[in-house]
Amino acid sequence: MNLPSVKIGNQLLKGNINHSVCRWCYEDIPLDLFAQKIKTMGIKAIDLLKPCEWKIVQKYGLVCSLATDTFTDICNGFNDIKNHSCLQKKYSELIYKAAHAGIKKVIVFPGNRNGVSDSIGFENCAQGLDVIIKQAEKENITLVMELLNSKIDHPDYQCDYSSWGIELVDRIGAPNFKLLYDIYHMQIMEGNIIATIQKYHTYFAHYHTGGVPGRNEINNSQELNYPAIMKAIVKTRYDGFVAQEFIPTYTNKLNALKEAISICDI
Repeated sequence: MNLPSVKIGNQLLKGNINHSVCRWCYEDIPLDLFAQKIKTMGIKAIDLLKPCEWKIVQKYGLVCSLATDTFTDICNGFNDIKNHSCLQKKYSELIYKAAHAGIKKVIVFPGNRNGVSDSIGFENCAQGLDVIIKQAEKENITLVMELLNSKIDHPDYQCDYSSWGIELVDRIGAPNFKLLYDIYHMQIMEGNIIATIQKYHTYFAHYHTGGVPGRNEINNSQELNYPAIMKAIVKTRYDGFVAQEFIPTYTNKLNALKEAISICDI
């Protein structure tokens, strides 16, 4: 595959945002080539990589900013006690692998409600996550539960409002269990993005982007003011990664990514 080179040197970036990108949005580009191209943009990491992919990006000086694996399932998670035994075993293995690869964050999901009330969902998640949270703490890994919208993309998903996730974080009370604040998803569910970041940033260990509506480019074709959002994140002294998770519509997908990095590099 021959792709035009993208020329954004690291020296052009301001250094206030640690840039990452979600792999699944660019799966048609071979990972080796993708890693080479995004490094020229000043991107430091790739989100949602599986163990078999970690070494591929590491050889280009990039890191996996958020680990996952083939078993992770948005719809079937820790809010159902029937899933606990299997998930605990598989996550234990993933945490071990991530720790020995130098990876700092692993994604988790509560699952769909399927009739589970919020109160029972809190109890089941806390119970199911307890074992792996303790293991992750010993390994210096943070588990992050993603906030997703249940109106459009993930019907019936339980952790669909920041208030639900914040309540779970409070109930668990572990320093290495936080939330992935997905700006696209939370704009759809509740809006008030900047005020939420300002008030609850200590609960957020990771951020994702995306244009609303449509989950496409984050430029002026959509309603979110990403430069202002990035400034709000920087003011909280957040030093983690902000990962681009929009679905590019440009013929050259890497040009869409290049544009997004320029927009967010405040």
